[in-house]
Amino acid sequence: MLTKRQNLLETIRGGKPDRFVNQWEAFGGVMGDPCKLRTRAERGGPDAVDSWGVTTTWPANVPGPFPVHDYEHKVVKDITRWKEVVHAPSLDVPDSAWDDVKAQASQIDRNEQFLTFFIAPGIFEQAHYLMGIDTTLLNFYEEPEAMHELIDYITDWKIKYAELVCKHLKPEAILHHDDWGSQINSFMSPEMFEEFIVPAFKRLYGYYKSHGVELIVHHSDSYAANLVPYMIEMGIDIWQGGLKSNNLPELVKKYGGQISFMGGINNGIVDVLDWTNELVAREVEEMCTSCGKLYYIPSMCGGGPGATDVYKAVSKEIDRMSSVMF
Repeated sequence: MLTKRQNLLETIRGGKPDRFVNQWEAFGGVMGDPCKLRTRAERGGPDAVDSWGVTTTWPANVPGPFPVHDYEHKVVKDITRWKEVVHAPSLDVPDSAWDDVKAQASQIDRNEQFLTFFIAPGIFEQAHYLMGIDTTLLNFYEEPEAMHELIDYITDWKIKYAELVCKHLKPEAILHHDDWGSQINSFMSPEMFEEFIVPAFKRLYGYYKSHGVELIVHHSDSYAANLVPYMIEMGIDIWQGGLKSNNLPELVKKYGGQISFMGGINNGIVDVLDWTNELVAREVEEMCTSCGKLYYIPSMCGGGPGATDVYKAVSKEIDRMSSVMF
């Protein structure tokens, strides 16, 4: 029997896996914030301001925090003057600040799992955190020069952060968050994506790959089928979070061998108040049978291991499908 790590590599390399990779089982996740970058509101608590100056709020009745983007709270009110108000957080922290994530990493069995470091927000997300997503998308059209400058600034900073990550943690995989679409389409056209976003991620993911990172796992729980060729160009190994609306079986058929796909089991379908084991079984079976054994990892689209009660039910059904199909 292959280890979880071996089985993942066989799956994404077109080899001979002996079962489905079951959601996140092959990734030994490490989460931490040594540079104090992600200060955010707590559920039901007061608003908070992070190290970029972004205000976040988390009402008690919603699943997660989000930026506050009324005029008063926007960091960037005029993109042509972004240099006056955007100041990247300092990365000058003592080596001891990395002790917690190093301790987490020491618990990962690297024979079984890839040591995986989680990073959020992404480059596009950081831009729209600063000014609002609607304003960001308008600025791509109206002020492209300023947007190129801001994205370059964010990317330069992220590469400096990547230097610290690789120095202190030496991860084998990176799980990077950057949502690029809604449920039905990408936020921007492929042409605009190619102009503004692709060069930034080629630089960032290129840095990680050249400094010992074996796998780039990119999270975007959205529609982004029209962006897959650019994901390949960026160096993404696994696109995690692809919704059913992407027609993953067709993407596996067309691009398998160049990139792999992890997702297809929509949280919005199975993670509902009246969910049943029968519902979960139907969705898991549909995705496993239609996508096949290679270049596909069945998984819920949003959230990590054990994020919801439904996660265990999905994992159980994936194991059942492994016994059926392998």
